[in-house]
Amino acid sequence: MKPSEFFSEEEKQKIVQAVEEAEKDTSGEIRVHIEKDCKTDVLDRAAYIFKKLKMHKTKLRNGVLFYLALEDHKFAILGDAGINKVTPDNFWEDIKESMLSYFREGKFADGLVKGIRMAGEKLKEHFPYQKDDINELSDEISFGDKMKEDRS
Repeated sequence: MKPSEFFSEEEKQKIVQAVEEAEKDTSGEIRVHIEKDCKTDVLDRAAYIFKKLKMHKTKLRNGVLFYLALEDHKFAILGDAGINKVTPDNFWEDIKESMLSYFREGKFADGLVKGIRMAGEKLKEHFPYQKDDINELSDEISFGDKMKEDRS
């Protein structure tokens, strides 16, 4: 199954809506990337995708990536330097644990929505929405089967 076919259209909409809602009250940026497999260290791969999606180019360096590799059952949450400076050491792990409880039940969309909302709360706290804020990155889910890249 292609990563773009993993979620139903309704689930995709639910995830995108969670991103939009989480970003509504913050200048932070959240992206979700799904791919088939991850043959390297999951954090290294997430960092590569983070850069590929130009998430490190946000003005306040407050992007957050939710990365899932379906076949290898790997996932990571990667925050940029700005958000990592203001979150506790265990922050991303706590979100991952909350998400895992959903994933274990096969509720992947619900797990993502929960994680996105938790990240959004922290972003809102440290990076409140400013009247001149613009949405710097797409809210759409990106999929490995639709992304042109060098896999070497």
